[in-house]
Amino acid sequence: MSQPHRKLTGRVVIATHNAGKLREMRELLAPYGIEAVSAGELGLGEPDETGDTFIANAQIKAEAAAQAARLPAFADDSGLCVDALGGDPGLYSARWAREAGDFPAAMANVHELMHAKGAISGAQRRAHFVSALAIAWPDGHLETFEGKVFGAIVWPPRGDLGFGYDPFFQPDGHARTFGEMSAQEKHGIPADGSQALSHRARAFQSLAKACLG
Repeated sequence: MSQPHRKLTGRVVIATHNAGKLREMRELLAPYGIEAVSAGELGLGEPDETGDTFIANAQIKAEAAAQAARLPAFADDSGLCVDALGGDPGLYSARWAREAGDFPAAMANVHELMHAKGAISGAQRRAHFVSALAIAWPDGHLETFEGKVFGAIVWPPRGDLGFGYDPFFQPDGHARTFGEMSAQEKHGIPADGSQALSHRARAFQSLAKACLG
C-alpha cells in the first residue's frame, strides 16, 4: 500500500546550483507561500548524480540536501532526449554542455550528430524534455513526480529567453521555441487546471496537487 502524500509548508531548500532552474523553481513555489532557500546560499555541496533515471538523480540531490540542511528539500533532474540519438543527451544533458564549453556549443554538437545520422527534417528531428522532481524530508519521507513535453529540434536555435537547450526545442502545437517564450508562458500553471506547457511545470503541477493543495 502506498504511503499518503505529505503536505509541504514553511521553508524548503531548492537543491540546485543552476541559476536558471533556481529561478523557475522559485517562481513555481511562490504562489504557495513557500520560503525557498537555495543549496548554494546554504553552502551545500553537490552530490554525485549516479542514478540511471531522472527520478533517481532528483532523489539523490533532494535527500542529500534534506540531510545536510535538516529541512525539506526540493530537487529537479531534467534533460533533453533526442530520438535520432537514441535518447541522448538525456541524463547527461548538463554534462554534454560542460564538456562542450557551454550550451550553445552543446546544441551545435547535438545538431552535428543528428545531421550525421540523416536526421534533417520532420519526424527525424523529434525530441522531448523530461523533468523529474523530488521532495525529501529529513526523516526520510520522499515524494517524486515526472513531467514530459514533446516537440522537435530546430536549427538554428531561436530566442534568448529561458536557459539551457530552450532555444533548440519547439514544443508541439507552438510556432516558437522555449527560448522565445516568456517564463509565464513556458511554465505558468493554468488557472483552469489544464495541463501546463513545460516539462518542469507539468511535473510541478502533479507535485502541487499532491503536496501543496
